[in-house]
Amino acid sequence: MRDPGFWWHKPGIAAYLLWPISAIYGAITASRMRRQGLRADIPVICVGNFTLGGTGKTPTAIAIAKFLAAEGEKPLFLTRGYGGRLHGPIRVDPSQHKAEDVGDEPLLLARQAPVIVSRDRAAGAVLATSLGASVIVMDDGLQNPSLMKNVSIAVADARRGFGNAFVFPAGPLRAPLARQFKYVQAVLMIGQGAGVGQITDAARTNGIPVLRAWLEPSPEALKSLNHRKTYAFAGIGDPEKFFITLVSAGVEAQVEERFPDHHPYSEEDAERILARCKREKLIPVTTEKDLARLAGASGQRGRLAAAAEAIPVSLILEESEDLRKLLRNALAARARH
Repeated sequence: MRDPGFWWHKPGIAAYLLWPISAIYGAITASRMRRQGLRADIPVICVGNFTLGGTGKTPTAIAIAKFLAAEGEKPLFLTRGYGGRLHGPIRVDPSQHKAEDVGDEPLLLARQAPVIVSRDRAAGAVLATSLGASVIVMDDGLQNPSLMKNVSIAVADARRGFGNAFVFPAGPLRAPLARQFKYVQAVLMIGQGAGVGQITDAARTNGIPVLRAWLEPSPEALKSLNHRKTYAFAGIGDPEKFFITLVSAGVEAQVEERFPDHHPYSEEDAERILARCKREKLIPVTTEKDLARLAGASGQRGRLAAAAEAIPVSLILEESEDLRKLLRNALAARARH
C-alpha cells in the first residue's frame, strides 16, 4: 500500500473520522504485545519500528550484524519475509530463492549473514539455534510477541517522525506510542528533519535514550552516475527518502517515479521505464530492494534489472559506543540463562 498523505501532517478530518477504528486496532496490538513469548537458547536483538512504512530497519540490522561478527559472534537474521510466498521456517539461499519466494529484504540481508524466513518467529529461532547461530538479529517483529527479545531497538526516520501520532488507519503508528515504548531499550533516529523534536520529546517522556545515525550512499555507485541524467524509481516504504538522497549526492534525476512499498514490477512497468530511458538517454536508478525484486526476472523485467543501477546505503552511527554497550548487554544475557 502507499501511505496516505494525511498520516504525515497535523491530524485532520480524515484522521478523526478513522479514530474509532484506530482505537480498536491499537488496543488489540497493545494487548498482543503483552503476551509472553518463547525464550530462545541464544540472545535475540530486535530491530523494529513504531510506524508502518520504511524507516531504515534493514541497514540498521546489517550494521548490527557486522558489529556482532566483529565481536566473534555468529549472527543470523530472522525475518518474516514480507512479500514472499514461503512461510518457513527456511534458510534463504540467494542462488535458489527469488523475491517472490522470500521477499526482497532477506535477499539483501543474506549478503551479510545467514537468513531464516519464518512467519512463526519462535520456530525460526529454533532453526537458527540448530544451524549454529550464536545470536539472532530480528529484522522487524517489535509488535510480534511470539519470541522474547533481549534488546529491542526502534528505528525512526527524523524527516517524518511519527507523523500525526495516530494509530493505523488514522495514522502511521502500529500501536499507541506509550504502549510501544515499554518494549524498547533505545530509539535509533536516522537523518535530520522536522521529526527530530517529536521523536526526542517522546523518547525523553518515556525515559528511553535516543541514538543518532544517518544513511550514507555508496561513493562508488554515485561516482558511476556522475554527470549522467537518470530515471529514479522506487517502491519502498518512503520513496521520497531515496530521491532526497540522490539530490543530496548531486545526482540529477530527470524523472522520479514512486511505487507502493514492495511493489511487484510488471512487464508493463519495466517496458515503460526502459522506453523513456532509451528515448531521453536516461540511466534507470533504483534502490537495492527494488533491484532485488527484479533480479532473475526474464523479459522486460530482466532487461530493466540488467540496465538499472542500484545505490547501496550504509548506516553511519554518530556515537557507536552507545549501541555497542546495548548489544553487549544483550549478549551478556546468554551467561544468565
